[in-house]
Amino acid sequence: MRIWTITTVCYLAASSVAKAETAYDGVWNVTIQTNAGSCERTAQYAVTVADGKVSGPQNVSGTVGRSGNVRVSIGAAYANGQLDGSTGSGKWNGASGGVPCSGRWAASKQ
Repeated sequence: MRIWTITTVCYLAASSVAKAETAYDGVWNVTIQTNAGSCERTAQYAVTVADGKVSGPQNVSGTVGRSGNVRVSIGAAYANGQLDGSTGSGKWNGASGGVPCSGRWAASKQ
């Protein structure tokens, strides 16, 4: 009986630690717009935020802080900005064929 109790307490403690969700966890639809340079004019991606970590297609990786601050890399491009509730926006910069590009991004939570 004692072993069962200890095992149960350890399992419940581990379960609560594993569920360290943030308010921004979920799937986000992101639209990227190029304002300067020769990069693709617009692009859309679905990215996932889980436990504050961003992942998605095209080598997307990064973080979302508890206050919603975003830092992401997309291949050789970098983006930062702010999420607030179920929307967000920010800026990005990178290069295409060695030519600098930059623009803005906007996101909405599914």
